Amino acid sequence: MKVFKKLITLLLVICLVFSFAACNKTSSSQLNLNVCLSSEPETIDPALNSTIDAAVMINHMFEGLMKYKDDGKGNATLITGQAKSYSVSTDGKVYTFTLRDDAKWSDGKAVTAADFVYSWQRLINPETMANYGYILEPVQNAMSIMYGEKLPEELGVKAIDEKTFQITLEEPCSYFLDICAFPATFPIRQDIIAANGDQWTFNASTYIGNGPYKMTKWVHNSYIELAKNENYYDYAKLGPVSIKFTLMDDSNAMLAAYNSGELNFIQSVPVGEIKTLLNDKKLTLAKSLSTYAILFNNASAPFDNAKVRNAFLLAIDRNYITDTVLGTEQTPASAFVPYGIFDTKGTKGKDFRTVGGDNYSVAAADYKSNCDKARALLKDAGYEGGQGLPVVEYMYVSSSENKAIAEALQNMWQTELGVTVKLVNQEGSVYGESLYTGAYQIAPFYWAPDYNDPISFLDIWVTDGMNNVAFYSNAAYDSLIQQVKDSSKTSQRMSLMHQAEKILIDDAVIAPVYFFTQPYMLNSDIKGMYYSPMGYFFFTYCTK
Repeated sequence: MKVFKKLITLLLVICLVFSFAACNKTSSSQLNLNVCLSSEPETIDPALNSTIDAAVMINHMFEGLMKYKDDGKGNATLITGQAKSYSVSTDGKVYTFTLRDDAKWSDGKAVTAADFVYSWQRLINPETMANYGYILEPVQNAMSIMYGEKLPEELGVKAIDEKTFQITLEEPCSYFLDICAFPATFPIRQDIIAANGDQWTFNASTYIGNGPYKMTKWVHNSYIELAKNENYYDYAKLGPVSIKFTLMDDSNAMLAAYNSGELNFIQSVPVGEIKTLLNDKKLTLAKSLSTYAILFNNASAPFDNAKVRNAFLLAIDRNYITDTVLGTEQTPASAFVPYGIFDTKGTKGKDFRTVGGDNYSVAAADYKSNCDKARALLKDAGYEGGQGLPVVEYMYVSSSENKAIAEALQNMWQTELGVTVKLVNQEGSVYGESLYTGAYQIAPFYWAPDYNDPISFLDIWVTDGMNNVAFYSNAAYDSLIQQVKDSSKTSQRMSLMHQAEKILIDDAVIAPVYFFTQPYMLNSDIKGMYYSPMGYFFFTYCTK
């Protein structure tokens, strides 16, 4: 009897151990990921969005013809998405995509070629007022439609049948597949838009996507919560049970939430904590293809004067900002296009920035002479020693990084140029509106490329360009950019783009400050996140 009791006891212990182990295994695989990218997005309509943070969210709830996949090393590489295959005509002008048979919307309806036709026509339609409508510029008739000369229905896209979407380009485009993975080109549902109008994005019940996750809840100014999309073709391999995008703009609060375990991922930390976090190996610095610059409102005095703009450009101590203010291994920017950008995707030639060199000196030893030139320019403009120049307003969006840079710039311009600079802090959603309506004088500008080609940095500054928030206009510049787009020869494109960038900097349309690194913090027990140096983080297949 005692032996029997011992056996029973031993069996119970074994069962409890296995039960406990099973619970631990289940809890570790049932990952509920909580990440923080930024505050409340201005929009999560794929066609209307123009920010990286919202694009990351959209990438989890929608999918284009192409998508980004982990290359096994945490880097994003381009593969087919909603398309199972595609072909390209011998002249490089016609792309024919065959959609997946199992491509579905989150409500179970099939994704069709007609969905893409509607979405692309909506994007290019001037009435949509999409800042990224021009992303379809390579497509036949796109520009004529944007200028109101043709109807959206005349765009070079058509549904051959339910699962075949065909696109005709004006000329061959080396980066066109990258465009097919860009969020603005993702499909959306015509019936949803027709029934709900602009309000379709605000409610989980009407925010119907075709991506790996679906919105389940949006508590505005607090969080957006996602769950696995059971109708997604790769559902069985998806990672987190849920992804919660917590909406915050205070980096101190973000770090505190991360340290307490409330957040699993953040990409913004207080400037004063950077050195310690790097030394403790808690902060990761990823490669980025982005540039941080200062915008001048070229259409408004006193920054309608190129001499004034150039004076402000030269008086920036970029080394002080990168080394002392920030300290996250950024590179002082001596032009607008950063290192790592090539003429065409896959080109084995030299880096665009390496070939182009410096448009002005960023050497610490040359800062004094730069300031001497700046003061001379300001004098030539009629504002010697800053006299007569009205108080200049510098607008920036809330973050410890932007605030620290703003204060440093304020001091530099006041000390070296004798001007009075007033700092104005705005919320993210208001800030974007101010830029696009021209309700600012100077403001920071962050630009990540839409694809790896210099033209993605340069074509935004053409006259009346949808993202030309500097309100710059120069016929010679416009002509060069058009020649780039009309040319298929790599060497010719490179030469033309270098000429265009030189005009951009000579005119001081913007003042580049530094080339980015992308800092982030991710819990060490979470695996499978991958990243594109164009600024996209992917949490789709994360595990714990």
